[in-house]
Amino acid sequence: MVWETVKITTDSGDTVEGIAPLIISASRSTDIPAFYAEWFINRLRAGYSIWQNPITKKNIYVSYNNTRLVVFWSKNPKPIIQHLEYLDRHKINYYFQYTLNDYVKEKLEPNVPDLKERIDTFIELSEKIGKSKVIWRFDPLILIEGKISVDGLIEKIENIGARLQKFTEKLVFSYADIGIYRRVQSNLQKEKIRFIEFDETTMIDVANKISKLNQNWNLQIATCAERMNLAEYGINHNKCIDDELIQKLFPSDKILMNFLGVETTGQLELNLSESHSKLSHKQDLKDKGQRKDCGCIVSKDIGRYNTCPHSCLYCYANANRHKAHKYYEEISRNNISEIL
Repeated sequence: MVWETVKITTDSGDTVEGIAPLIISASRSTDIPAFYAEWFINRLRAGYSIWQNPITKKNIYVSYNNTRLVVFWSKNPKPIIQHLEYLDRHKINYYFQYTLNDYVKEKLEPNVPDLKERIDTFIELSEKIGKSKVIWRFDPLILIEGKISVDGLIEKIENIGARLQKFTEKLVFSYADIGIYRRVQSNLQKEKIRFIEFDETTMIDVANKISKLNQNWNLQIATCAERMNLAEYGINHNKCIDDELIQKLFPSDKILMNFLGVETTGQLELNLSESHSKLSHKQDLKDKGQRKDCGCIVSKDIGRYNTCPHSCLYCYANANRHKAHKYYEEISRNNISEIL
């Protein structure tokens, strides 16, 4: 995907070249709403931020001049709720992927707020912006020898779902792929946590039992980046950055609709470059930078690895928990920094 290239005036007054994406992901790599809400709003006001490629370490300037949608990912979006009015005033659309798990006893998520507080925040956010804009993720699903069985996992999901069913329209989950991440394996082994990999039998067992729970909830149920077809259990493949959901939530945003290839009437609010109109077809929108089984359409993620102080033991984006805490402290002291 080639976003429009624009000139950016930096905080120091220099002129640099950057990209101007329509859709921002904030973020798969770190919890921006929980820890970097002030930083994010400051960068929106400044009009740009810098993203560092985790492989090449190259800095990319990201302009927010064309931004029409922010998809937030969080386990604790409470700190950003107070800033949503800013996005509303500037006609920037948004919705939330809210991961709300219960791994309290197992201490897999050592620095998230307590479960009741996270549930209360979910309800608060849903009542403020609407339940269709707050997607519940119980993600990833994890089995632990002697601690979390399939039935134990289902009980955790049921307990949370009973509270959230009226405040969301969708539940998304994935099965933990511990074996493909050496760092994650190492982190769990250091804590003497004996994880159990899912196989086809346990995947189907979990899907069937979630499907039965949903007979009372009537939610949309979907898996994230999973190859297995679970349609017979009423479970679909998800798109976290979802063109169909965007069309449903923001049909009056003509620029977004044009980008998605949806016919609209009237004049667009902004004149986008010719390159955007050429890409306004659904077959061109899949995010090829994600895993093969990911259904997301293209967006620009602005997060950075090794910056999330939640310190979840199963997280692939944090190689060093101490490094993440140190980085957070540095950004907190200087929250107008250009780069996260």
